Amino acid sequence: MRPTCEDLDEVHQLYADPGVWEHFPSLRHIDRAQTAEHLRREQHSWDEVGLGSWIARTPAPDGPGELVGVGGCNLRSGIAWNLGYRLARHAWGHGYAQEIIAAAQVAAAQVHPDLPVTAYLLEHNVGSKRAAERAGLHLVWRGVDVGNPDPSAVRLVYADRTLDDALLDVLVQRE
Repeated sequence: MRPTCEDLDEVHQLYADPGVWEHFPSLRHIDRAQTAEHLRREQHSWDEVGLGSWIARTPAPDGPGELVGVGGCNLRSGIAWNLGYRLARHAWGHGYAQEIIAAAQVAAAQVHPDLPVTAYLLEHNVGSKRAAERAGLHLVWRGVDVGNPDPSAVRLVYADRTLDDALLDVLVQRE
């Protein structure tokens, strides 16, 4: 489901959980305004590009079901799709990441098939590396994570195809 303002409380609870930000703790949401802005950006992505992140829930016969996480595909710098997800800790290890990634790849191919699909992750995030590789993405870049408060952080870029240097420069903010 597309995110709406009604999702704010649950999504904020997810994004404020330090356990789901183990790989990049400085991005954890401290207040609801951060989460509200994130949801506005997701809604804008859907309105402007026709794709963004979904609210993922467990199936339920009567109602919306339990929040599993948020994930999907967003347009990055207008030149590539970026797969991403944030799952509640209770949802880890149940295949939800792969379901979100598979749906996002299909949707990206329908909306803009000419754009590469990428995954932009930190090297120490082994779960995300495995998920990207299971999705058929290949490592295309490894280097310093520009803007990360941890100077030792290493950024990995996975993609579904070869990326030229100009595109990589934009994606990894090389000058």
